[in-house]
Amino acid sequence: MKVIHLISGGDSGGAKTHVLSLLQHLNRTITAQLVCFRDGPFAQEARSLGIPVEIMGGNNIPRLRRRLTEYIRSGGYELIHCHGSRANMVGALLRKTTGLPVVSTVHSDYRLDYMGRPFARLSFGAINAWALRKLDYRIGVSDAMVDLLISRGFAPDRFYSIYNGIDFTPAPPQGDRLPYLRSLGADVDEDSVVVGIAARLNPVKDMSTLIRGFALARRDCPRLRLVIAGDGEEREKLGNLAKELGVEKEVTFAGWISGGMDRFYSALDINALTSLSETFPYALTEGARFHLATVATAVGGIPYLIDQDVNGYLFAPGDAEDLGRRLAALGMDDALRRDMGEKLYAKASRDFSIQKTVDTQLRIYQEILRRSRRERKARDGVVICGAYGRGNAGDDAILDAILQEIRSLDPDMPVTVLSKDPAATRLTYRVRSIHRSHILSWRKAMRKSVLYLNGGGSLIQDVTSRRSLWYYLYNIRSAHALGCRVQMYGCGIGPVTREKHRRMAARTLNSCVDIITLREPDSQAELQAMGVTSPQILLTADPALTLRAATEDETDSVLLCAGIPPHGKYLCFALRRWPGFEEAAPALRAAAAYAYETYGLTPVFLSVEKHLDPGAGRIAADGLSVPHYFLDDAGKAGTIIGALSRMEAVVSMRLHALIFAAGQGIPLVGIVYDPKVSSFLRYIGQEQFADLSALTEDKLCRMIDRAVEQSHDTAAQAAAVRKLQEMEHRNVRAAQSLLED
Repeated sequence: MKVIHLISGGDSGGAKTHVLSLLQHLNRTITAQLVCFRDGPFAQEARSLGIPVEIMGGNNIPRLRRRLTEYIRSGGYELIHCHGSRANMVGALLRKTTGLPVVSTVHSDYRLDYMGRPFARLSFGAINAWALRKLDYRIGVSDAMVDLLISRGFAPDRFYSIYNGIDFTPAPPQGDRLPYLRSLGADVDEDSVVVGIAARLNPVKDMSTLIRGFALARRDCPRLRLVIAGDGEEREKLGNLAKELGVEKEVTFAGWISGGMDRFYSALDINALTSLSETFPYALTEGARFHLATVATAVGGIPYLIDQDVNGYLFAPGDAEDLGRRLAALGMDDALRRDMGEKLYAKASRDFSIQKTVDTQLRIYQEILRRSRRERKARDGVVICGAYGRGNAGDDAILDAILQEIRSLDPDMPVTVLSKDPAATRLTYRVRSIHRSHILSWRKAMRKSVLYLNGGGSLIQDVTSRRSLWYYLYNIRSAHALGCRVQMYGCGIGPVTREKHRRMAARTLNSCVDIITLREPDSQAELQAMGVTSPQILLTADPALTLRAATEDETDSVLLCAGIPPHGKYLCFALRRWPGFEEAAPALRAAAAYAYETYGLTPVFLSVEKHLDPGAGRIAADGLSVPHYFLDDAGKAGTIIGALSRMEAVVSMRLHALIFAAGQGIPLVGIVYDPKVSSFLRYIGQEQFADLSALTEDKLCRMIDRAVEQSHDTAAQAAAVRKLQEMEHRNVRAAQSLLED
């Protein structure tokens, strides 16, 4: 593989480090040629690292375009990779003359690159914004940068994310820290706890908040000291602020550190970053390499490294009070600093090494080349329609699972999702998305696609809305008429109560659907009763069963943020407000107390729908005398599943809490407010459920007894999970058969 990298040649900071370290390692595997638009320290350092460098200077853009086109053709390059505004502009011009795919790595927010420089922002900033939209693909340095650009209207399926990686080989001993810190001007002694930051002193880094937070922290922890490595236009302003807050003696402005940063980070106890905007800063991974406890703003890709309260602290930009509390807590607790530093090192060295970055970059190149060579077909892709974009965790989980399975068949498959909130769907899943009411747009997508998926959930029903049933049936008819193969994917059917609706649904499904895969047998019986016979009907399982739990650290963070110790013994209650719920609340409350007193299981009231469910948990827990917790916001599907995996058993009204827990092998107790709950439980062989209207304390306690007994049989749980997942895989195999046809 031969890739040409374009860059201005005057870059510094994180972008410089990223490009040079990446190209140095890439050239061990592929040919990665660097072209700089000017000579200087950047090009000289690249040469010293063994990176092949070519200088093509001058401001005559047409001439530069011709030279580069000839150079690329004669060199046999396959891909053009740009870094920075000028390179992006040139890359946009090279797309047509070379016919090669062009990708840009976005190292920072282009709207903030020229902060404080209005002329440069209007000229270079505007050119860069234009050029970025003209390129074929973009790589964001962190998922947060990708999300930012998608939110600004960039095509969501033309993005990749990458993280700055460093070499985690242990640094050699750096010597006694006190003489070094004193050489920087710091007033320190053996008892000092030193907070450090290495960054430019400009408005984006928001050092004012750091100094204010530090001053607040010293009220509780006088042993704290602050050393700032860096220089910039805000140096005088920051010095005056330290003097005004009475910490002039405790704050050291060390200027730029020469001779590498290892000595600096080895001398610190706490690493800090207060930026208003970041992609994924090297300063944090470099600090992690030295096992430093870390406090940083929750911006850019930083939350992907730091799990709140587990391996570091996050705070909102500009919140000096929260920063001060975090610094004081770390300053006063030596063991806490060590524990967080060790956990951060473990995660950073595992997930953010330079080799991981290089492997990710090679995979991106391979995918771009594969996609650029993909045979152009008259029809290609999948349209997915369901109850998406409504903020419902269960429906979102279904979409997430379907997308994962379609990508397992073909990672380059174009996918379009019909959604009530297409902007949120594009951002969350990085797929094309059309508003469900834009009929002309989604009919156009259907004309170009091979397969239409009526995706998951109970869409064919008329209990909640007649218009909903009409909408989905019209979509199915449209997809069939426009030439798509049609599958109803891992769905539930019914209830369809009106006779005319049953006839309408049967006509549509018989004439327009190729395959129906069902998540439980009751839906199969409903189809038979309606007279649906023409499509192939397969009994499978809910797609959400295949979703994986979040990492241990992410799950710990969600629990700790709710004040829940991560590794206790818990019984989960996943409840919702429904007619008759208030009457059943005393039985739920008594069962929660019984589980604690009998088995030592602390009740956790978990909200699957964070906007709707917290009230139900509080009604059930009102007057509960035993310890208990509320998990009102467990995050997305992965962290909800992670939280459920920590439970001994789950008592749930919410179908998707039961599905998520079943996928983890957790024993279940169902409270039935809708037939779909009992249908699912019977199908997977779980007979422990009771109707909400007939729920009693004794009945619920006996079901909890049996669930606790089941929790000890880990082999049976693992076998049940394997069986469920095998049943679910029939969904995607059915889709594969239609795509192959």
